[in-house]
Amino acid sequence: MESVSILGAFIMSQMTEEQVYEKLLNIVATQLNKESDEIKKENTFIQDLDADSLDVVELVMQFEEEFDIPIADEVAGEMSTVEDALVYIKEAVNKKGKEKAS
Repeated sequence: MESVSILGAFIMSQMTEEQVYEKLLNIVATQLNKESDEIKKENTFIQDLDADSLDVVELVMQFEEEFDIPIADEVAGEMSTVEDALVYIKEAVNKKGKEKAS
């Protein structure tokens, strides 16, 4: 079973920023009932995408589950735009992949 999680971490660590963005975009669109083409990297979750605080909490939980990464509450609180989420998730996925490979 450990080899499966190592393989999963390797695959996730090999995701390009565009692949992470596409996955993130699908999560945000589904969670907030938006069309993918309505969502831009510079959009704020609350002001531009009409998310409320519960939506943001649910988004963070979904990011954690889909990308298999932890997101600390203080980091989640600073994640106000789609790009903020993208940058954090890509870095966390890369870091996790490197740790698993070691």
